[in-house]
Amino acid sequence: MAARKEKRAARSLGKNGDSARQELDTKLREVLQSRANANSLFDILEYLESENKDDVLAAIRTCAKLFEALLEKGELYIGNLPAEDEALPDSLSAEDKYKIWMRHRYNSCVSCLGEQLHTASSQVQELALCMLMKFIQLEGRFPLESAIWKDGYRFPRHLLKLVIDGLLQEEKDCSAVILRFQEFLEYDDIRYYTMSVVIERIAQVYQNNKETLPSIFLNNVFGLLSSINMPQDDKLSNFLVAQKEKVDEWKPAKLMEHKKIFERVWMGFLKHKLSVSLYKKVLLILHESILSHMTKPTLMIDFLTVAYDVGGAISLLALNGLFILIHQHNLEYPDFYKKLYSLLDPSVFHVKYRARFFHLANLFLSSTHLPVYLVAAFAKRLSRLSLTAPPQCLIMIIPFICNLIRRHPACRPLIHRPSAEADLASDPFIMEEKDPAKSCALESSLWELEALQNHYYPNVLRAANVISRALSTQESDISELLELSAYELFEKEMKKKFNTVPLEFEPVEGLLGKKHDITAEHFSLL
Repeated sequence: MAARKEKRAARSLGKNGDSARQELDTKLREVLQSRANANSLFDILEYLESENKDDVLAAIRTCAKLFEALLEKGELYIGNLPAEDEALPDSLSAEDKYKIWMRHRYNSCVSCLGEQLHTASSQVQELALCMLMKFIQLEGRFPLESAIWKDGYRFPRHLLKLVIDGLLQEEKDCSAVILRFQEFLEYDDIRYYTMSVVIERIAQVYQNNKETLPSIFLNNVFGLLSSINMPQDDKLSNFLVAQKEKVDEWKPAKLMEHKKIFERVWMGFLKHKLSVSLYKKVLLILHESILSHMTKPTLMIDFLTVAYDVGGAISLLALNGLFILIHQHNLEYPDFYKKLYSLLDPSVFHVKYRARFFHLANLFLSSTHLPVYLVAAFAKRLSRLSLTAPPQCLIMIIPFICNLIRRHPACRPLIHRPSAEADLASDPFIMEEKDPAKSCALESSLWELEALQNHYYPNVLRAANVISRALSTQESDISELLELSAYELFEKEMKKKFNTVPLEFEPVEGLLGKKHDITAEHFSLL
């Protein structure tokens, strides 16, 4: 072994990439031409452990060509493989002994490729990944197991497990190689068995780390799971490993089985403690990429309600999932509107997810069956917050408030109360009150909108002037205003064209009213 390592080190120092490729090509031809040259395979495998990246890449390609040819010719032992250090019985023929030996070399190659997934070179990682996936396809065509596999179908699950272990490392970010693996997730069988193996991998790491999962590992798991695009058609037929019979009864060929395993892997992932940043990433895709593909979306109730109670940006992001569960799955959430009301604070105008929040808030407040005190509290709180909101938010908030009043005519006293005293000494609204029922909003008025009629930005002024006249019944469309930014407002103002501003009201026509007067008087004096 020591001599082999010295030989490998000498090769890595003494040969350039071209000479290494030439030697590998020569060794490949020798092994394929005659079994007498089988020991040349050791030289090929040594290059897989070289310190030179180009040598490793060349060796991976050579091994792929070699074992593809050997698998096609049936040169590898089929059946339960004896251990390499186990003495073989004399009853075995020389043919079987050769195939057993070659099968062990194939396993050594596969192990080396698995180790290369842990190297620093992304180029080596990606090529090793592609070769392992190629071996999965080849073992599907030329099985190395004589017995019928579970469920009567052959799939080299051990190879895929080796790949997943390399993608879901505990101390290294594998996002680049996961991105490359995403193309294989388009195959229905790879997608199904990947989710199955991920469940096992999470359990394994959880046990090895004494019930705590490393943050890097969790990020890798999320990167892999979020890359899964679930199929829409009931009939699945895009397989990397082709099955010759009973395909319809194979689990990877059934959409419902995909949904079941998809649900299991996500529930198994989300039960662990996530970082705040990862929490946000999950919530961003939950409503579109997860809930819609689960057999029982209501299993997410606990996760979403806990997230909604966290506060801040996480609560804002949890609204999407809660909206689906409330409207489509009859979720009853106590004090939901009370919590939504508490999310309205000055920071809501400056968060990254402002547009999403107000879009959902508009949906939640669209029902005409909501209590008047509740709608009035939202309108008044938004009105108070508008005093310190930036212009790009005010252009959206003012129509938002007016839409609430249009939907609920009982809230019109907020902008027109003829019986009120001419001058109120104080505003009865209690801004600090968390319960909208106790905020006394109906006893107040939206004087803040009238104050905005003196705003420095003309568009805000015009929007606020709406309350000075009778509100129309037609609601304003705020969809195009939700994502309006200060930059867009500035660019819009810069593109405006102004006419030349006159400096005087009447142009000068001469000293006494006519231009020639000056000239005539001048010449008469001469």
